[in-house]
Parts: sequence; C-alpha cells; structure tokens
Amino acid sequence: MDAFNLLMSGFEIALTWENLLYCLIGVSIGMMVGILPGLGPSAGTALLIPMTFGMDPISAIVMLSGIFYGSMYGGTITTVLVNVPGEAASVITSLDGYPMAKQGRAGVALGISAIGSFIGGTVAIIGVAVVAPQLVKFALAFGPPEFFALIVFGMTMVVGLAGKSIIRGSIAVVLGLVLAMVGMAPGSGVVRFSFGIPHLIDGLNFVTIAMGLFGLSEILLGIEQQMKKPEKPPVVKGLFPSRKELRPSLMSIGRGTGLGFFMGLIPGTSSVVPALMSYSIEKRISKDPKRFGNGAIEGVAGPETANNSFCGGALIPLFLLGIPSSATMAVLLGAFILHGLQPGPTLFVRHPDFVWAVIASMFIGNLLLLFMNLPMAKMWAKVASVPFKLLFPIIIAISIVGTYSISNSLWDVGGLLVFGLLGYFLKKADIPVAPVALMFILGDLMEKSLLQSLALYKGDFFAIFTRPLSGTLLALSVLVITLSIVAGFKSKKDNLVDVEA
Repeated sequence: MDAFNLLMSGFEIALTWENLLYCLIGVSIGMMVGILPGLGPSAGTALLIPMTFGMDPISAIVMLSGIFYGSMYGGTITTVLVNVPGEAASVITSLDGYPMAKQGRAGVALGISAIGSFIGGTVAIIGVAVVAPQLVKFALAFGPPEFFALIVFGMTMVVGLAGKSIIRGSIAVVLGLVLAMVGMAPGSGVVRFSFGIPHLIDGLNFVTIAMGLFGLSEILLGIEQQMKKPEKPPVVKGLFPSRKELRPSLMSIGRGTGLGFFMGLIPGTSSVVPALMSYSIEKRISKDPKRFGNGAIEGVAGPETANNSFCGGALIPLFLLGIPSSATMAVLLGAFILHGLQPGPTLFVRHPDFVWAVIASMFIGNLLLLFMNLPMAKMWAKVASVPFKLLFPIIIAISIVGTYSISNSLWDVGGLLVFGLLGYFLKKADIPVAPVALMFILGDLMEKSLLQSLALYKGDFFAIFTRPLSGTLLALSVLVITLSIVAGFKSKKDNLVDVEA
C-alpha cells in the first residue's frame, strides 16, 4: 500500500502542467528520433542533455526518459510503411512489418505494434513500481565487493553480446576503462593520463563523449552513406487485427512483455536483444514458421512489445544500483549525475519524489504515445522525407552549441569533434561504441569498489570470491566469457566449413 501511495504522489508531481509539457516534448522528440534513420535513442538523449541545464531535475529526466521510450514507438512507423528502420530494434520488425504493408495491411501492423508497445511498456512500469521497492533492502546489502563483481559481470555481458567478435567487444570495453581513468585517481589523488593539460585533471566530460560517439559519428556515417530517399508511404487503414489474429497476437504480446522486462535487468544488453529473441521464439513455437518473413503478425507484435518492455525493466538496475543496462541508460545515468542525483539503493530513500514522479510520467508518456501513434502514423512517416542535407547541418549546429554550453569552452567543442571522429572510425571497423560509453560511466565506480574491497580484506583480492553473491557473479562472468570464446571458435569453424564446401 505504501508503494501505491508513493506512486499516487508521483502522479501529482507528474501531472503538473510543466512536467506534462516536458513529457510531451520528450515523447515527441523521441518519436522523431526513432523515425529518422541515422539517429537513435542514445544519440537523441545525448544531444539534448545540454538543453536540460538549469531545468528542475524531475522535468529534465522526465523529458530525457520520454526520448528513450518514445523512440521505440517512432522507429516502427517508417519501418512498416517504407522499410526504413529508424532505430536498431526496428530492424527485426521490418522482417514482417513491411511485407504486411505491401499486402495492404500497414494499418494492422502499426495498430498491433502500438497496442503491444503500450501494453509492454505499461506492464513493465507496473513491474518497476511493484518490484523496485521490494528490492531496495536487497540492494542496500550490496557492499563494495558485490558492486565490483556486478560491474565485472556487466562488463563480460557487454563483451559477450557486443557483436560478431569478442575481440572487438573487448577493445571497446578496454577503451572505455582507459577513458574513465583520465584525471585524478580516487583515494590517492594522483593525476593520470593528463599529459600536462589542465582541462584533463578533472577527467573527461561524459556529455562530450556521448554526443561525439553517438550523435556526431552517426551524422558522419549518414553523410557518407547518402541514405536512400524513402518511398511514398502506403495508405494506413484498418488499425485492428481480425478476430482470428487477435488471440495469437495477444499471446505474442504477453511473451514479449515478460522477455523484454527480464532482459532489461541484465547489464550489457540493448533493445535489439529482446526484440531478436522474441522474434526467434515466436517463429520457433509457430505451427507454420514459413509465414515469418512474409507478413506474420506475431513477428511484429512480439518484438515491438519486447523492446518497449525492455525500457521499463532497464530502470530497475539504474535506479537501485546505479548500473546502466544499455547505452541509452548510460546516457541517462550521466544526466542523473549532472543534475546532482546519484542512482543507487538510497535514491528511493533520499529522493522518493523524483523516483515516483519519473515512474508516473512513464505511464502518462505511454498513453500519450498510443494516441500519437495510431491516428497520426502517416504524418510521422513524412518526417522521414526531410532531406538529410538540411537535417544534418541542423543537428551538427545543435551539437556544437550544446557542447559549448557545458562550460562555455571551446575545449569541449574540440572534444566533441575528436570523439565524433573516434566513434566514426570505430563503427567503420565494426567495433561497437555502446560498451565504450557504458564502461566510461562504470569505470570510476568499478575502481572505487575494487579499492574499497582491497582495503576491507587488507589487499587480498581472492577474498572477494569468498562472499556468496560476489563470488557467484564473478564465477558467472568467467562462464560467460568462456561460452563466448567457445561460440566464437565454433562460428569460425562453421564458416570455414561453408567456404571449403
């Protein structure tokens, strides 16, 4: 009952006209970010952080969170109508969403994705409201060894899920840790990797890194690729599935909700993972798997629900432990810190008004997105027709002005350009940039937790393994890396056999 009362007080704050306006702005920008190819929730959130300086922390995080889950809705529209995925998770939806549109059933595909997204997002937020308070006592029991082990586990998950190559994933993780080490060392006060530059004594600025790695690098790639002009969207009509399709669609939505929420709890994942897993499950349990790829409604309902449910589940490790489970959550964590809020188990105790207002705003945002998505789908699709030669200069200008406003210094603008180019070359080399941002955020906490653990056990590192939770997490980390290496060797062997054949 206490959680219910706190949630109601959160609605009181979230329903003020200022927070309603910022929620609407956030989900609207999120829709556009999702629709426009070359951007994504990480880039969109990072680009707008400087605009929140001076704002109330609740309003700022409400708006930035709206961009996160709003982009999941927006990416579906152009994916279904013109086969141009706006964000990564929407690529899975395109497998059956676009074939449905070509069959004259674009409205049904958009309708079931909006309904699934609303149900998945809403149930996940209810899960956060119910589960998170129960886990506060558990989270408070975390000591330095447990935090260190959890971050190591998250790091191994990042490496294991980062892409085709465990080596590339490891390069990204190590780069993020090296960047986190720039500046004054915790405890000793020794300045590292500053090269005599005064600007580096306090370390690198996360906003500059995020805007460069996610925002500017995507723009550079988009300019290089000269993305294709979307075709004319088909007519949207008949938004609801037939009676025959309703039951399997609802079953897919139910499975996608549970899967997405669970995957959101695991550090190192992204919305692509639950979407892909949901699609695989739906295809595997289907009586006629051949329908998938040719307009199967379950292939739209399941993945769309999973990626929106993921957004809610990902809030739990962020709020309770200060551990971001995805790149966008890492950007949000940076925004929390910039506004003087340190996520962790004490957040629910010290700032309950903030936590519950953000949770309540997500209920409201999901409802707004449902109404914005169904009747206005065709209008949103036209946003994708904006010429990129006009769009890119505007985004670059916003990025430069936003970066300069961090500390009114051209040093930060130079950092934006450096990290933009770094992100561009990393992506060209097929090295994922999300682990770089994740480990930059977590590196400081990882180092502090390790030093505190060593102080606790008088320098005995292996004593960390003797604690039940930290020992289990470290053992799981070793298992994840081992399985990833074995899977990598097996994949190489299979590819070699295929080439020889």
